[in-house]
Amino acid sequence: MARPAGSAGHRPGRADLLAAASRIAPYVVRTPLLPGPRTTASGTELLLKAEHLQLGGSFKMRGAANAVLALGAERVVTGSSGNHGIALARIARTLGIRLTVVLAAGATPAKAAAIRALGAETVQVQGGVAEREDRARALAAERGAVLVPSSDHPLVVAGQGTVGLELLADAPGTDTVYVPTGGGGLLAGLCLAAGDRPVRVVGVEPSLTPRYARSLAAGHPVRLPASTTVADGLRGQSPGAVPYPIIRDRVDDLIAVGDAEILAATALLHRLGVDAEPSGAVALAGAIRAGRRERAVAIVSGGNTPARLHHLTHTSAHPKEPTP
Repeated sequence: MARPAGSAGHRPGRADLLAAASRIAPYVVRTPLLPGPRTTASGTELLLKAEHLQLGGSFKMRGAANAVLALGAERVVTGSSGNHGIALARIARTLGIRLTVVLAAGATPAKAAAIRALGAETVQVQGGVAEREDRARALAAERGAVLVPSSDHPLVVAGQGTVGLELLADAPGTDTVYVPTGGGGLLAGLCLAAGDRPVRVVGVEPSLTPRYARSLAAGHPVRLPASTTVADGLRGQSPGAVPYPIIRDRVDDLIAVGDAEILAATALLHRLGVDAEPSGAVALAGAIRAGRRERAVAIVSGGNTPARLHHLTHTSAHPKEPTP
């Protein structure tokens, strides 16, 4: 008998994505596809999946909402680089859930402030993402809380996969989807959404922390040192147990991009009026590096820029979210 989607041993499938889409519909927006820049190979048609316009400022709202709603928890602990914590804090405040967010030493102070402004507690640890996750697990056990990881959970992966359901429905002729890759929840979700459709799924990692490329090359998950890449949301040090086999079995390619490429893609998006943060520009950087003649979609995964975070922090009583 299949295990329930919330259990640790459950491998999510398309049915879980469809259930997630229905479950989270009142708490998220369907983000649009926007025209992309004309900077890649001649003949390329590039669209942008505008998850920077998602409630909470990133795609993380999808997985956070799906997990919290399905689990029915009253107290939650998570480890986050910022956007997952912001998303969880927003849904936790809506549902009256007590939330603690554990942050690594290099977490952006403005994101930590936004999490607190939304009513959640933050705990900061020394070290990187691995130490952050260890502390979150311990804290959840100590407090009798439910642990909702930023990517390594079947319900989170299923929620993130709704990005893929939307974009493939809106652009069914897509040849390639470029996906920013940190912990792997979004990439795994896109792999599930793509299934056996004739669409290439390409993960794009910062060159300073290519954990999935190294792991797939080794044939097993490997752990990398803590990273300082400018893409602060993609500093995960090792693949997640849930995303790894999904990605291993379906991803078509993995591309690494340097910080200079990420910042150039961020600036390009800003010139187009797309207010992305560096982590949100990584997929575009990958599409530009690939330079293929194709119909492609690059996922702009987040837009929690300093200006947006300042606004969120100072309007926490009644935060106003952008509407696509």
